[in-house]
Amino acid sequence: MTRIATTVEDTRAEVADARRRGLAVGFVPTMGALHAGHASLLDFARQETGFVVASIFVNPSQFGPKEDLSRYPRPFENDVELCRQHGVDLIFHPAPEAVYPLNFRTWVEVHGLQDRWEGATRPGHFRGVATVVLKLFNIVQPDIAYFGQKDAQQARVLEQMVHDLNVPVTMRICPTVREADGLALSSRNQYLDVDQRRHAVVLHQCLEAVHARTAQGERAAAVLRDLVAARVAQVPGARLDYVAFVDRATLEPIDHLQGEVLVPLAVFMGSTRLIDNMLLTL
Repeated sequence: MTRIATTVEDTRAEVADARRRGLAVGFVPTMGALHAGHASLLDFARQETGFVVASIFVNPSQFGPKEDLSRYPRPFENDVELCRQHGVDLIFHPAPEAVYPLNFRTWVEVHGLQDRWEGATRPGHFRGVATVVLKLFNIVQPDIAYFGQKDAQQARVLEQMVHDLNVPVTMRICPTVREADGLALSSRNQYLDVDQRRHAVVLHQCLEAVHARTAQGERAAAVLRDLVAARVAQVPGARLDYVAFVDRATLEPIDHLQGEVLVPLAVFMGSTRLIDNMLLTL
């Protein structure tokens, strides 16, 4: 049976009861609008822990001034059903004022890792993410928390936060789940019209092209960046926001690819901005 808690106190009481029963706690934080990518995280949690908690909270602090918070989908009943089907024991579904009470003043920032790529495009985004995730960790106190590789920079920011602040949680970064044509699953995909959806596969195609060229020996980031830009430019309605070749640990750009290289990519399809990435070991 999947239970729903809307307060910090009820959530802590449910988790405390699970711990009294000797159960390890797995946690999947989400903003709702759940899809198969979220379901895969819930399945990992179900396999590895005895008590699975999912949060459903559309976090206002990670939306920028030009991003429409009110437009974000909130199909709560469908989300509850998906959680039930994937064995979630507890859903934490707080109101905004429960997370950010009156006179809230404390924010978490991970300087350096939060400032480039997604952080540059969406100023303040990672401050909102890091703050809400730390709050959720303090409320749920999980043993293991599950995140998707699709949001690679977010995962790296949160890994650093956990390390720096000695948060007693194991971070599990799980593979990106994709549609049959390679498009990474995202709640934002539902904003695409039919033509945009068909063309959106260009993100995956660009990453595959980079992988193929590096397998042939190419190591120059500038050459690979031009390859991606040229492919995106050929797609109707597509506009490249950024493609980068960065050290996976520091997220600093590199000119000559070696070691663990993260390739983050963001492309506008009309007004909808999609992200994807690939991790190369060279």
